[in-house]
Amino acid sequence: MKKKLLLSGAAALGICAPQVAFAQDEDHGHADDEIIVTGTPIAHPEHESIIAADVLTAEELASRGESSIGELLRREPGVSSTFFGPAASRPIIRGLGGDRVSVLDAGIGSIDASSVSDDHAVAVEPAMAERIEIVRGAATLYYGSSAAGGVVNVFDGRIPDNEPEGGIDAALRTSLSSVNDGVEAAGGFDALLGKFGDTSFVFHGEGYYRDADDYDIPGFAESERLRALEEAEEEEHEEGEDHEHEEEEEAFGTVPNTAITAKGGAVGGSLIFPDGFIGVSAKVSRSLYGVPGHHHHEEDGAAEEEGGEETVNIDLEQERYDLRGEFNKPFLFIDSTKIRFGYADYTHQELEGDEIGTTFNNKGYEGRVEFLEKEFGNFRGATGFQYKHRNFEAIGDEAFTPPNITDQFGVFTVREYETGNWHAQVAGRYEHTSTEAESVSLSRDFDAFSVSAGVGVEPNEQLFLGVNLLRTERAPAPEELFSNGPHLATNAYEIGDPTLGKETARGVETTLHGEYGRLSFTVNGFYTDYKDFVALIPNGEEEDDLPVFEFSAHDAVFKGFEAQADADLFSAGDFNVAARAQLDYVRAKFKEDGGDVPRIPPLRTLFGLEATSPHIDLRGELEIAAEQDRIADYELPTDGYTMVNLAATWRPGGEDHGLSVQLRADNVTNEEARLATSFLKDVAPLPGRNIRLTLRGEF
Repeated sequence: MKKKLLLSGAAALGICAPQVAFAQDEDHGHADDEIIVTGTPIAHPEHESIIAADVLTAEELASRGESSIGELLRREPGVSSTFFGPAASRPIIRGLGGDRVSVLDAGIGSIDASSVSDDHAVAVEPAMAERIEIVRGAATLYYGSSAAGGVVNVFDGRIPDNEPEGGIDAALRTSLSSVNDGVEAAGGFDALLGKFGDTSFVFHGEGYYRDADDYDIPGFAESERLRALEEAEEEEHEEGEDHEHEEEEEAFGTVPNTAITAKGGAVGGSLIFPDGFIGVSAKVSRSLYGVPGHHHHEEDGAAEEEGGEETVNIDLEQERYDLRGEFNKPFLFIDSTKIRFGYADYTHQELEGDEIGTTFNNKGYEGRVEFLEKEFGNFRGATGFQYKHRNFEAIGDEAFTPPNITDQFGVFTVREYETGNWHAQVAGRYEHTSTEAESVSLSRDFDAFSVSAGVGVEPNEQLFLGVNLLRTERAPAPEELFSNGPHLATNAYEIGDPTLGKETARGVETTLHGEYGRLSFTVNGFYTDYKDFVALIPNGEEEDDLPVFEFSAHDAVFKGFEAQADADLFSAGDFNVAARAQLDYVRAKFKEDGGDVPRIPPLRTLFGLEATSPHIDLRGELEIAAEQDRIADYELPTDGYTMVNLAATWRPGGEDHGLSVQLRADNVTNEEARLATSFLKDVAPLPGRNIRLTLRGEF
C-alpha cells in the first residue's frame, strides 16, 4: 500500500514523458511500494521530488471505474471535483479549478471546452488511461497559464514507445454497476507488425463503450437547506401555488437527467529504434449525457403550458490527431530531444428537448519541443518551447461568450544543481498570449513571466525536505474577459471584464518525506498570495431573472496542506496487511474582509486498510468530509458526510496470470453526500450505494 515516489521537479512536470517502473516484492509478487519515474537525465532515483506529485497506475485506475476524470481522482490528497453529474466532472486541485488546472493528454492539452463551463465534459477518456500523473501547485512554468493550480496528465499509450513483450500485449475490461444499471467495456492492444533492421513498427488499437441510466440516491435530490429556503420564499410571496403538487414532482431516490452513453476508439503506430521512437495516432470520442439541474425555460410560458421545463442534454464529439517522438542521440550540448503535437476538432451541442439550443465548437492545436541537455559537472538542464492555438465559438441562445481566437507562445527552462545530499532547482518561463473576440471588437495581449527556485535536502537516509518559492503570472481566460450573457449551468448572468490584467501569485510550497521501517509519510504545505485573483462574484443585480455575476479581480490568499501516512502492519499467511491515512485542507479568503472564495473543499480525511496476497486482495476505505460553512455570497453551507467503500479482488491464476475479478461496494451505508466544490451540490448529491463487478484480463 505504501508508495514512495522518486522524481525530480522536471520529471514530475512532464519534461520527459516519464515511464513508471516497479520493483517486485519478493514476498508475494506484488508491485513494490516504490514507484520510480525514469527516462530523463534530470530525474534521479536517489532524489525525491521537491514538488508535490503522484502517479496512479493502470491497476489502481481500473479498480475505480469512474466515468469522468474528476470523479476518478476525487479521493487523491488535495484533489476534489466539480461534479456536474457523472459525465462532466473536472479536477479541482487545492481549491483551484477551471482555467487554472490543466488536464493533459500525454503532455498536450485536452483541446476541448471543459474549462469554459463546469457542465462541459473533459474530452479525455478515463476508461483508456494507463497512467495518470498529478502535480499539485503551480505548474505554470512548464505548461503555461492554464496550469497555475496544477496538472493532471493522462497517458493512454495509444502512441507506443516500446516493443510489446512476446510481440503482442492486450488488455480487456468490462464492468456492471448497480447504482445506474451501468455497463462499461474497454480494451486495447499493442502488436509488433514488423522489424526493419534495428527499427520496429508497433501498432496500437483501443476502444470503449459506456451506457448508464440516471443514478440512484438515498433521498431527495434537493438538499434540506435548499428545500427549506424555497418553502420560506413561497410562504413569503404567498403565490398560492399547489404545494402538494410540487412535492409530488420533487426528485426523490434518483437524480433526473444523469444518464450517459459514450463510445470511442483510437489507432496509433510507432517506429521504434535504438535511440528513441516516433509515432502518430488518431482518436474519436462521442458521448451523450444529461445535465442535472440545468433546464431551459421556454419563452411565453410554453413550458408551463406543457407541464414543465425541458431538460438539457449534451451531445459531444471530438476528433483528435497526435504526434509524439523522442530522440536520444546526443548532438552538440543536447542529450535528447522530445516532440509532441496535437490537433483536435471538438464540438458539442446542448439539446433542449429535441431542439439544438447552443452549439460549442473548438478547433485547436498545440505543440511542444523539449531539449534535455548534457550534464556539465553537477549541473543539468532542460529547455522547451510551446505553442497553442484555440479557435472557439458558441452559437445559440445561451452563447454567453462571443467567438474568440487565442494564440499562446511560451519558452521555459529549468536548471538543476546537485552536491552531496543537496539538490537545487531554478526555473523560468516567458509566455505571450493574444486573444481576440472580433464580433465585439475586443482584443488583448499579455506578456507573462514566471520563476521558481527550490531546494531539497536529505539530512539522513530516512528524511527528505523540499522547499519551493514561486512567482507566477496568469493571463485571464477569454471567458473571464469577454463573457456577457445568461449561463444556466451556473444559474447566473455572467459578465466578463475586458480590462482585466494579469493574475500574479507569490507563494511557498514545502514537502517532507519520511520512511522509518514499515512506516512512511508525506506532508505537503502551501501558502499562495494572489494579486488580482480573478473570480466570479455576484453584484446583487438581476438580468433575465438570473443573478448577475461579474468576473472581477481581488487579492486573495490560499493556504493548506496534504498529509499521507502508510504503514505495513503485519503478515498473516499469504496476506500482507497495510494501512493508509490521509488528510487535506484548503483555506481561501479574499483580502481586506472580502469574504471567502466560493466553492472551496472542506477538511477531509481518508482511512484505508488493505490485505494483499497473490490470489486475493481485500480493501476497506472510510472517507470523512467535514461541514463547509465558510462560504461566499449566494452559497449555502454544505453538510459533512462519511462514506464507506469496500473492495475484493480475486486472481484465479495468481500474480503471473492477467485475469482478475473485482467486486466493489461504494457508499455502503447509502450516505447522502454533497461536494462543496460543485455548482450543483444542492440539487445533485453524489451517487448512493453502488455495487460494481469488474472483470479484467491481460495477456
